[in-house]
Formats: sequence, structure tokens, C-alpha cells
Amino acid sequence: MSAATRTFDDNRSVWMVDAAPDATAAPLARDLVVDVAIIGGGFTGVSTAYQLSRRNPGLGVALLEARSLGNGASGRSGGQMLTGIRPDPDVEARVSEYSITRAAIDDLLAIIREHGLEVRHRRDGAMRVTTTAAAAEAAHAETEALAARGLPLHFVAAGELGDRLRARGATGAVFDPGEGVLNGVDLIRAMRPLLLKAGVEIFEQTPVSRVRQGETIELETPGGTVRARAIVLATNGYTPRLGFFRTGILPVISHVIATAPLDDETRARGFGTTTAFSDDLPRLAYASVDPAGRLVFGGGSNAAYGYRFGNRTAVAARPDDRPARALRGSLAGYFPELAGVPIEHRWSGPLGVTMARHCGIGVMGEHRNIYYGVGYSGHGVVLANLAGRVIADLHAGDHDRWREACFYNYQPRGIPPEPMRWLGYHAYTRLTGRSAFKRLD
Repeated sequence: MSAATRTFDDNRSVWMVDAAPDATAAPLARDLVVDVAIIGGGFTGVSTAYQLSRRNPGLGVALLEARSLGNGASGRSGGQMLTGIRPDPDVEARVSEYSITRAAIDDLLAIIREHGLEVRHRRDGAMRVTTTAAAAEAAHAETEALAARGLPLHFVAAGELGDRLRARGATGAVFDPGEGVLNGVDLIRAMRPLLLKAGVEIFEQTPVSRVRQGETIELETPGGTVRARAIVLATNGYTPRLGFFRTGILPVISHVIATAPLDDETRARGFGTTTAFSDDLPRLAYASVDPAGRLVFGGGSNAAYGYRFGNRTAVAARPDDRPARALRGSLAGYFPELAGVPIEHRWSGPLGVTMARHCGIGVMGEHRNIYYGVGYSGHGVVLANLAGRVIADLHAGDHDRWREACFYNYQPRGIPPEPMRWLGYHAYTRLTGRSAFKRLD
């Protein structure tokens, strides 16, 4: 069996395949009492543990991960660090949301620099491609309006794309120099020693099976009961399993492929010199170049996304199944020169999608002791890391600066129960080509 085939069978992302070895933590095997129990070991959980322990070194924090750190969406993403929070906000909201997310990327990279973390990343911009003349005209006008407000964006006309991006059918692109690509598995594994040094207790292979709310919250796990004054739901698309946001979060399975490493000439001739791109179509396609020169590609068709009845998140990722064939077709459609490039990696993972198409970060419950960061709707690399800072501010009672943000204490809702959820998802996507449900507000 080849290495590439083993990768397919293991459903491991390209970020996992060549990451540095990780010293995993033992499962919880006793009862435990802490100040804060964090459920989930992805970007949200790790970021929250870091921010809480840094703000309050005496706080007792435990992080409980059902499998291994970074196993979920954080380790299976397309890797893009993107500005913005929700689709199509007005100019005023766009300026504000750009400021929040641009600062979040700055803060994340500052942590990497401060601690000398070995995290492969590039921040040399990304392009949002338009696919019709009308869309190009609208994007050009909007970009000029935003640039006049101080945003460092500029519009690139189709005839000016040249070697920068060779996407067939592109009528133009908005270039954002503040965006980039980051290996999330590198980040999470590099953060582990920082958390342990700060006194955070980490338990892997420790799924939480039940949450009993109260002034003191009890979490049931196979190895013991955790009692905590507060908990953090850092489980994104898995959150409905715990009984929270059952009608608020849709776990959409996203399928992704990655090519073999491309030499500079092949990359420039087939893709271009830019690091990342996404398009403006309903079933958004996106691609980025990882530090090893592989082209990571996702989206582009209904087959590249999926929803399983009952919020199920487990799914196989085969090298020649329908999603893989659709992804190769979409990749070749945009970049014909790369049609014959070997596909070495194929994986899938659950996105947490909300009806409003933006995340919720807040605190809830009768005792105001259930914190959450969920529903990133495809923008998790930046927003899930930002969630740790917001949750730490909420916990400290110092959160006025977030009050005007759309995610502030937003509790996702409005997705119908089964079987209407499954029927609605598939009917809507087939009829419209759009992902999941239409925004209602």
C-alpha cells in the first residue's frame, strides 16, 4: 500500500501528515474539580485555555478532548487565515469586522513570534475571485469604497491578473494583503507545552457524554466526573451532541484534496504566484498553497459538501469517491494545467454552519457559567482563535469592546428538527446550489 493510499484511508489532512510528532496526554482516569472545564481541543479550546491561564494564572483549567488535539475541523481546514466575519455586510459593518479580524490575525501571529513557535504560515495575501462581469463591477466599486475607509484592499481586473492567478473564468479579484495560510496542526501542537507550563490539565481520548447544568456543572466522561464552576463549549460542529444548539448548528461535512508538491514552475504556470484564492459562487471553491508547495483545494460543487442525517459527523474519505471526483473536476475547471497533477491527500471534516452564516461567541445558562464559541461557518482559522480572547474577556467581565460585534452573545437557532433538516438541506442545495439553508434575517 502506498503512502498516499494510507493517507486517504486514514482520512488525515495534509496538515496532519507532515506535522511534528506530538506527545499525547493520557485520558482522564479520576474525578476532577476545576474552575473551568473546556470541552474540545481545537482552535477554540486551545486558544481559550491559553488566554484564560495567561489572564489569571491561578485559575484551575482542564481541557477535555474526545480524541486528540486538533483532530476535528481545526486540523482539517483549508488553512486560510481570512478577514471578515459574515457574508455581505454593509460597508460600515464590513469596516468594523475587517478591523476585528485583521487584529485577530495580528494577535495570533504575535503569539507565534513571542513564544518562538514552529508554525508554518504565510501572510502574503489572498484573492477573492469574481466570476461574472456584473460581480466584477460590483466588487470593484465596493473595494474602492472600502479602500477609501482605510482598508488595504485593491481590485485586480481580469486583464491584470497575469501570473498572479490563472483561474479560468475569473473576471477580476479583490486582493487582501492581510490574509494568508496557516498550518493549524502545527499551531495546536506548538501550543500544548505553553498550556502545560501554565498549569492547564489536558486529557485526550476523553469524550464528554453528559453535561449536568447548575451552579457547579458536572461533566460525565468514561474515566471520571469533572465538576467545574464554568465550562466552555469549544466543540463547533460537534456541539449538538452535547445537547446545546441542536437547532442552531448544522455540521456540514467539507471534503478537501491536496496535490503532490508542485515545483515553482508548475505552480506558476498552472495556479499562479498568489498563495490563496476563493470564488463568489454559491458552492464556494477555494485553494491555497501550503508551505511544501502542495495545492490544497476544496468546494466547487454540491458533492464537495454534505450533511448526514441526525447531525452525524463521521464520514469516510476515499481517493475515488464522488466528492473526490467532483473536487478534481472543479480543480481542473479552474486550473486546467493542473488536471494531471497527482492528488496525494484526501480528507473530510465537519464545519459548524449557522443560519446567519456567522459564529456565536458568548455566555449563557441560568448561572451564566456556560461559555461557547461555535458556528464559524468556514472562517474558523481566525475566528476560533479569536474566540479564546473573547471568552477570556467574558469570563473576566471585561467585554465591552465586543458588544457591537455580530457574534457577541449570539445564540444560533432556526434550523428545523429532523427529518425536515435532512430533507430541507438536500432539497435546498439541489435547487439552488447554495450551501445549507438560506439566511433568514
